Amino acid sequence: MLIRLAASLIVATMSFSAGAATRYVHAGKLVDTEHGRVLDNQLITIVDGRVAAVAPFAGAPSDGPLTDWSRYQVLPGLIDMHTHLADYGETANVAEPLFHSAAAMALKGADNARKTLRAGFTTVRDVGTYRAFTDVALRDAIAAGQIEGPRMFVAGAYITVPGGGGTVSGFAPDVKVPADMQVGVVRNADEAREKTRHLFQNGADFIKMIATGAVLTVGTEPGQPELSFEEMKSACEEAALHGSYCIAHAHGAAGIKSAIRAGVRSIEHASLIDDEGIALAKAKGVWLDMDIYDGDYIEEFGTKQGWDAGYLRKNRETTDLQRAGFAKALKAGVKLSFGTDEGVYPFGWNARQFAYMVRYGMTPMQAIQSATTVAADLLRVPKDVGALSPGHYADMIAIEGDATVDVRALEKVAHVMKGGTPVD
Repeated sequence: MLIRLAASLIVATMSFSAGAATRYVHAGKLVDTEHGRVLDNQLITIVDGRVAAVAPFAGAPSDGPLTDWSRYQVLPGLIDMHTHLADYGETANVAEPLFHSAAAMALKGADNARKTLRAGFTTVRDVGTYRAFTDVALRDAIAAGQIEGPRMFVAGAYITVPGGGGTVSGFAPDVKVPADMQVGVVRNADEAREKTRHLFQNGADFIKMIATGAVLTVGTEPGQPELSFEEMKSACEEAALHGSYCIAHAHGAAGIKSAIRAGVRSIEHASLIDDEGIALAKAKGVWLDMDIYDGDYIEEFGTKQGWDAGYLRKNRETTDLQRAGFAKALKAGVKLSFGTDEGVYPFGWNARQFAYMVRYGMTPMQAIQSATTVAADLLRVPKDVGALSPGHYADMIAIEGDATVDVRALEKVAHVMKGGTPVD
């Protein structure tokens, strides 16, 4: 598994930097995410798509092209740890996934990927799609240079119980759901292990389990446990055999704690986490990936667009509690990564969450690091992404203003570079 990930990253870099050899970027201000500081007037040397050196600017080099970002603040490419690029996006129709073929979903995913990259997110962890393995195809097409998009780490499908938070629901009981929308449905621990193995055999990078009910699924409740401890433990053990890990969608306190004890690497959403859950996450070194922007988007736009009344109710019941839990987890020293649930809101709006993270206790630099160094550690590729020191991919963005003072500056990215090649 790790070998395949490394190969995918190498192919992605080659496809975006072929023939580039050596090039340079003149950064007016450079955000050093590893040390939490800003450096003035820096020259970034790029060789074959990776950063080779960073030093004070002393004039334009003559042995390669220079990208002049001297009027901008430059940061590493941003990382979103909770996206759904290979899905159609949330609408008022609860059965929306049934209206689109797998081919149509993949083509829509290509557009979603382009918007995400151009918003400054050069790496994403795509955490599940209703149509199995469309995310694998999207990842591979990007890595091959066939379409424009961020580096992707993908789940393949959801491990979920029948009728659970990872299934398509809300339609008549005699409607036949396509087989590729049921790939990860399990009924016991043995099936959880078997389906986990199947996902890896077909290209998944990690496993996404649905530990509790969901806000945006008909017939489930966020606080209700779904997968059992035994089922999740079985999946986590199998993932480890493949050199990988599991993450868990978990809103409810009981489901969160069960998933942590089962061995997950991160908890997604964590809306109803309690003090015991926070302490357990801290003790086990588990990341919390909390999408604290979405509640306002769902309330405002979901209400206007006539989203399911149950969705809106569940959103109201979880939003404030999730944000309070985020603030408490931050104070407790729990690792908090940047994950937005992109697809709930329009693709490319990812950076709107930064301001919420600052509002609920982070400094701007901590919020930036949540989407760079912290996310890279969670991905297990800290030497490749999340920073702009030698050895890292030359993934970077240029913005006007100072994001370390006003993090909303990240909402409008002037330029993007991936693997040493400008995107725009």
